[in-house]
Amino acid sequence: MSDLFQLYDLATARDGILRRKPINDIEVTPAMKERARDIFGEPLTPPQAVARIIADVRERGDNALREWTQLLDGVALDKLAVTPEEIAAAVSSTPTDDMAALKLAAQRIEAFHRRQPLISWMQPSAEGLLGQLVLPIERVGVYVPGGTAPLPSTLLMCAIPAQVAGVTDIIATTPPGPDGTVPSIILAAAHVAGIDTVYKLGGAQAIAALAYGTAGVPKVDKIVGPGNLFVTLAKQQVYGAVGIDGLLGPTETVVIADEHADPALVAADLLAQAEHDVLASAILITPSRPLAEQVAAQIGQQIETLSRSDFAAESLTRRGGAVIVDSLEQAFAVANTYAPEHFQLSVREPSAWLGYVRNAGAVFLGEYSFEVLGDYVAGPSHSLPTSGTARFASGLNAADFVKITPVIGLNADAAAELSATADTIARAEGLTAHAAAARARRRE
Repeated sequence: MSDLFQLYDLATARDGILRRKPINDIEVTPAMKERARDIFGEPLTPPQAVARIIADVRERGDNALREWTQLLDGVALDKLAVTPEEIAAAVSSTPTDDMAALKLAAQRIEAFHRRQPLISWMQPSAEGLLGQLVLPIERVGVYVPGGTAPLPSTLLMCAIPAQVAGVTDIIATTPPGPDGTVPSIILAAAHVAGIDTVYKLGGAQAIAALAYGTAGVPKVDKIVGPGNLFVTLAKQQVYGAVGIDGLLGPTETVVIADEHADPALVAADLLAQAEHDVLASAILITPSRPLAEQVAAQIGQQIETLSRSDFAAESLTRRGGAVIVDSLEQAFAVANTYAPEHFQLSVREPSAWLGYVRNAGAVFLGEYSFEVLGDYVAGPSHSLPTSGTARFASGLNAADFVKITPVIGLNADAAAELSATADTIARAEGLTAHAAAARARRRE
């Protein structure tokens, strides 16, 4: 048990599980290293492997996509795109309860994001007109992870805020299964979201196709959606040619708990994140050592019942654990420095502690507002900033899918009056052409 979920003092944790590394420096597992050697014939780093795939897709287009899908996923693709017949068959074969759950989640996601103000405005005055246009992005690509588990929730969480923002051209990519098909539940989610263009592509090759376009895959203006390390590195490398929502690395959660917390529920919440990925981080911060010991015991018991216990065990061993602090105030200070993707407050009167939160992708108040509800059905998107980027970034929302364009329509009198100031600042900057353009509008 102690080997699976260890307890750390703060100093040790800061040098270990709380230590942030840039995405390029994240330690990969031995299995990942061996896999890279098998594929590329040499021990390439993840950034090097991603760069090679992207360059090949840019040069050879659809042929490269098929070859990388064959090599990495073991699937020979005839057609890259899912057919309408495949979507229809998936919808008809999806259990009624599953369809109902997807529809309820979609309704809540849409309702939440429709409350976000995205307003164009124009303000006439004696000077003329000032304002802004809020314009939707034209084409968005949604990456839906599926390497170790199909995630239809991600499609809903990314596509619906884009639709609320007014994006009309949304396409999705997701890795094909061993039989060359996309899991029916993902296609059912696409149907619920009104997305009829889905490609059987995953990994860095999918990101490259969306960023640069091929004969079979259209170039998009922005790529959104979480993914594994290689997807995140690919998004980093194509940024500039295309917009991205952020560098959404392996999932992470911090639970702050006091002595009143239920250790079984805390353990369940930590395991829910640990099962995502061997690189996931699930961390408890508490001033109560007895609680931490009870949580560790609960994890040892509960993990035995999980279908993905191997993923959870490795992530907890490598990047999880409990950090023992002196007080709840210190716990919040530590968590704010870490800036977690998910911030769970399993404390008495959690709302009273909300003012202590400074950096978090999403905050979950109390044991009944647990993170799994945020993953599926609460309403906000579960595509959230990771790797400490919650210090400056926000979770995916409708504003990520619009451009705000200022509008300036001043009349001659206002231009003449303001040009004197512009002339002065331009000359101070040494930009004489700017100054001359301003002086041309001035009146004696």
